[in-house]
Amino acid sequence: MSRVNLRSTVGSGAGDSWARRILLTVSSEDSFPECLVYAIEREFPSIVVEQATSLDAACDTFEHPVCLILIDTEFLQDIDTHAAAFMRCHPSAPIVLVQHDSRVPVSIQDVLDLKIVRSVLPMDLKLDVWLSVIRLMLRGGEYFPLAMFQSFAKGLSDRAPDHSLQIEQSATDRAGFDEMGELTEREFQILEMVARGLQNKIIAATLRLSEHTVKIHLHNIITKLGAHNRTEAAAVFHARKDTFYSGMERSRQPGISQSSA
Repeated sequence: MSRVNLRSTVGSGAGDSWARRILLTVSSEDSFPECLVYAIEREFPSIVVEQATSLDAACDTFEHPVCLILIDTEFLQDIDTHAAAFMRCHPSAPIVLVQHDSRVPVSIQDVLDLKIVRSVLPMDLKLDVWLSVIRLMLRGGEYFPLAMFQSFAKGLSDRAPDHSLQIEQSATDRAGFDEMGELTEREFQILEMVARGLQNKIIAATLRLSEHTVKIHLHNIITKLGAHNRTEAAAVFHARKDTFYSGMERSRQPGISQSSA
């Protein structure tokens, strides 16, 4: 069995009182700093740190019960095949992924796929914070670095289509004309209400028009804007409403009242 038993350096530091137990690290030779071993055993006098250099070596019987297992992410792809052995040999020991480089965070999906993994432990935390996380996990708590969720959220954002951009681009593509030079003031008024999501019967009642008249106006609006339906016409309005409003002001002539049609 490939295992280095790092004997306890029991110090005088104050730690929680537990029965003798083992914190097991699983990593390549010398990849778990001896200074951290010393810090753990000083902080938790009842804990002995032992190191295994393979997952097979970790699935073994030890002198004391194993209370926590820290597995380097280099073994990420092989953890699942050893899950049953870990549960059988160390049923009370939470499995924790140890991440040496937080700039390349373990993905949330990796953790979800490995149902046996309970936490992710970055190695670049300040020592007092790092020991606090160890204490949390020894007490049954879980820990995941914020970078995992930031990376996950960014991935969702990158994959999500930007519908507003698509609508704006579509509207811009249809804007090869002077919209307000095409629409009458009444048509503009109806388009504005359509863009607010109002139904034809509500528009008709508000403007004191028949619903049939509103439908005719809406048909003319859609035709003039080069849209296919009222939804596209509303999108054009939202994308270029500033142009609409400024064009509306230019088109108004003194002494001419709003059409009542």
